[in-house]
Amino acid sequence: MALLKFGQRKTGAPGPARPEFEAFLENYSIEVMPRTAEKVEDFRTLLPAGTRVYIAHIEGTPIADMVATAARLRAEGYEPMPHFPARIIKDEATLADWIARYQGEAGVREALLLAGGVEKPHGDYHCSMQLMESGLFDKAGFRRLHVAGHPEGNRDIDPAGGSATVDASLRWKQDFSRRTDAEMAIVTQFAFDAEPLIAWADRLRAEGITLPIHIGIAGPAKLQTLIKFAVACGVGPSLKVLQKRAMDVSKLLLPYEPTEVVAELAAHKARNPDFNITNVHFFPLGGIKANAEWAQAHGGAAAAPATAA
Repeated sequence: MALLKFGQRKTGAPGPARPEFEAFLENYSIEVMPRTAEKVEDFRTLLPAGTRVYIAHIEGTPIADMVATAARLRAEGYEPMPHFPARIIKDEATLADWIARYQGEAGVREALLLAGGVEKPHGDYHCSMQLMESGLFDKAGFRRLHVAGHPEGNRDIDPAGGSATVDASLRWKQDFSRRTDAEMAIVTQFAFDAEPLIAWADRLRAEGITLPIHIGIAGPAKLQTLIKFAVACGVGPSLKVLQKRAMDVSKLLLPYEPTEVVAELAAHKARNPDFNITNVHFFPLGGIKANAEWAQAHGGAAAAPATAA
């Protein structure tokens, strides 16, 4: 894979000088998988130093590959945050082993705890709350635990629709954050429409759920790619944004870029400083390079200059 040269921006034009846009992108995070990370020659040519990089753990991925990816990211100057999907963790011994390996081999101190997209649990755990209650992360000295959020609901959790079970889970996690010293935040599934995201975040705050929200944003990608992922991941109401775009022939062949949704969220944050969406979390569905280029072009911090071999 050719190294990214930030002097040659191919994804989107440089964004206008908008301080609120740049502020909103500050300290953004991004998600990779071991197989996508392997395609990146050097993350230091793509991402700002210290970026939090989530490592998605898909069913069937060997833990050795997950730990190796975390170790590589740590060595290149990033903060790895691996997923711990409850439903693919067999038992407490397995959970303890994963934690020990991540810490011992990669210096991991942060984790995203989630149920996982597996219908039938592989063992003793079926939800992220059980992982939190195990006490193993606290015992190991993890300083930060993030949990999943679903602005458009989750049919796996609330099969009849609505958000009663999802909301109850977030209230439990809010309470957990108050009775422990864990630094916590909600990281969400991606969506494409700012208005329902703002309404969802405001509703949580009104109900006493004040955990910071790291909002999921799909990075630049072909429209067909985004629609495929949106359907697979259960993104519902905001899918209309993509469908409307698909009807516009002039835009059909152009890559989707998240400029509009990020701009609306950034403007709302600027008008409402206590707004509980605090960070952007990118899903690089069109590739890590394209996402990194877009972020830099629109005010995100630059990667370190490439050095000669």
